[in-house]
Amino acid sequence: MTQLKPGDPAPAFEAPDQDGNMVSLGDFNGRKLFLFFYPKANTSG
Repeated sequence: MTQLKPGDPAPAFEAPDQDGNMVSLGDFNGRKLFLFFYPKANTSG
């Protein structure tokens, strides 16, 4: 897995939003995007 450093461009992705709708990085072209996630949420770790 590639680790990103501050300032690196985000890789293309697709993920569900809080309502279950699939969104991709391309949906936000030309706008600032802040992606917040909990890597261990709902896991045993």
